[in-house]
Amino acid sequence: MSDSIQNKRRSLIKVGLAAGAVAGTGAAPMPARAVDSPSQPLHMQVAFPAGGPTDVVMRVLADNASKVFGQPVVVENRPCAGGTLPAQALQTAKPDGYTVGQTPLGIFRLPYTTKITWDPVKDLSYIICVTGYSFGIVVPTSSPIQTWADYVAYAKANPGKLSYGSTGTLISPHLTVEDIAQRSGIMFNHIPYKGRTELMQVVLGGHVISASDSTGFAPHVASGKLRELNTWGEKRLAKFPDAPTLKELGLPIVQTSPYGLAAPKGTDPAIVKRLHDGFKQAMDMQSYHDVLAKYDQELIYMNSAQYTKFAEETFRREKALIEKLGLNKPA
Repeated sequence: MSDSIQNKRRSLIKVGLAAGAVAGTGAAPMPARAVDSPSQPLHMQVAFPAGGPTDVVMRVLADNASKVFGQPVVVENRPCAGGTLPAQALQTAKPDGYTVGQTPLGIFRLPYTTKITWDPVKDLSYIICVTGYSFGIVVPTSSPIQTWADYVAYAKANPGKLSYGSTGTLISPHLTVEDIAQRSGIMFNHIPYKGRTELMQVVLGGHVISASDSTGFAPHVASGKLRELNTWGEKRLAKFPDAPTLKELGLPIVQTSPYGLAAPKGTDPAIVKRLHDGFKQAMDMQSYHDVLAKYDQELIYMNSAQYTKFAEETFRREKALIEKLGLNKPA
């Protein structure tokens, strides 16, 4: 076998996207579409339940990526545990480029609140950041609380009695409200629920005073059942122009919980680059922009190097927040 053919074969094996093995001495490789494309379906693990806004957004991204790669990108939902299950699953997945996982912000808090044997910065290969959320606090329109000032006044007059629901503990909608409470010198009563459907039922039914969530509550605001008191981005949302940002309310907080995709530790940089390039093309398609707009999610793009740096910085920042709120695990 010639040196050039040997080099080509080694290259194909190295990137993990090869098609066809060499049949024997002197045999040429199979046609080389696999140099640039996977030779089998990819599996994308999503951290939240099927049918929710995150799942819908990721399925559009996966569908677009399927067109780019020429292979199906199969979505596998792994909800619960604050969105950290895909990252945990990547610890035992093969670093061959065929399994990727969603990496929500919650993974950077995990070592500070739970005993784990892996490092969310060092033990993942970060591919690309794809979007982030728009969050806010809502109350029923029948509530006497009309504004954020009313909300704060009620909390100060009734310490620990102002209840807010979220879809879990130690997630951004929980920790951000606790950060707000500490900065404002007030106390709330946090009640976690299993998912957005249950959360919306209890706030619409008046079982909790308010809800802290991403804008899956938008249809209820549009129908006049819920009122939005604030949003947490850098600027107001076009869909909710009357809802002030936390910064406008005097709170120096911006929370969009950027998330993206990672591969197992040890994935070849060439594979990471091919995955990045493919998913970046998928992000650039109009259908992806449309679904982000539908669910008020921001287009937040970071390449592999930028996303890795973001992971390092966020890991340090979340440690400080967890410690400030007194939620870190016992030593």
